[in-house]
Amino acid sequence: MSSTVFQREICVAADHPSLPGHFPGAPLVPGVVLLEHVALALREWRDVRLARVLEAKFMAPLLPDQHATLDLVDAAGGVRFEIRRDGALLARGLIEGAP
Repeated sequence: MSSTVFQREICVAADHPSLPGHFPGAPLVPGVVLLEHVALALREWRDVRLARVLEAKFMAPLLPDQHATLDLVDAAGGVRFEIRRDGALLARGLIEGAP
């Protein structure tokens, strides 16, 4: 069995296709793009797909080309995720995986 904690760095390039519409002139990384990184990390860690997002809260923005840390942790009822930049919590939630 793999460890109970998984960590990876994420960074969304300024030329990502979702950025011009979110928001024009002052782009922020959309929450769905952050969740895509959560899904990719879950696949890398446990070789399962993201089946459901049970809860997600976005507290602060991630800007293009900023680096952040994504942590996945085993939890009752699923896998908890946290995304932090320089120690500040940007997003957190609970997800379920499925084969």
